[in-house]
Amino acid sequence: MSSRETKNVPFNKTQENVENEHFLIVHNDDFHTFDFVIEALIDVCGHEFEQATQCTYIIHHKGKCDVKKGEFDRLKSMKDALILRGLDATIN
Repeated sequence: MSSRETKNVPFNKTQENVENEHFLIVHNDDFHTFDFVIEALIDVCGHEFEQATQCTYIIHHKGKCDVKKGEFDRLKSMKDALILRGLDATIN
């Protein structure tokens, strides 16, 4: 094969899978404590303590963090639960 020829290499993910991937994003606020956010991520998203702590620091320092990836319907219930706790969450 010459350097000008390209080989068709299939992607690991199909277009349908890529379209179904969404991100649950938690945004920073000036109201909730680190402990509160950590506990919410553990309870709602199923994070381990270390993962929830890391996400909380990212939220604090960068303004937001994608805390979960998956299908929209699954993430929507998590987003709603976080919002009920007073956190600012969106799905992208």
